Amino acid sequence: MTTATILPHVNAVLNALSTILLIVGFALIRAGQRDVHRKVMLAALIVSAAFLVSYLTYHFTAPIFVFSGTGWTKPAYYALLVSHVVLAVIVTPMVIVTAYRALKGTFERHKAIARWTIGAWLYVTVTGVMIYVILYHVYPPAV
Repeated sequence: MTTATILPHVNAVLNALSTILLIVGFALIRAGQRDVHRKVMLAALIVSAAFLVSYLTYHFTAPIFVFSGTGWTKPAYYALLVSHVVLAVIVTPMVIVTAYRALKGTFERHKAIARWTIGAWLYVTVTGVMIYVILYHVYPPAV
């Protein structure tokens, strides 16, 4: 087994775990449980950072992957992929700023950006899992 065969599955697990942590963290802050919210969101940040390292490692070591779908699935897949990648690039600095503001204790400023960050971050983690399912289970690569 190589990084090209293992890391896509690791990445999917990390994305799914990030999604769960984000949802739990959101529910906790809505319930007024700031201390637990902070811990869960720090865990989401750590898991997402681990994902980013794993994702970059995969893309620097794996061969180019070509989507094998045909017909309407091809433009639908690429629309999903492009929206995912663009938003991932945009949300990464948003996550950093949001976390920084929380850790610094500027909660009003944190809250102002967190409202936007949570939706974008969730979109990226959920679509990441969707892309994995499409690429490796619905249209698996030829072996």
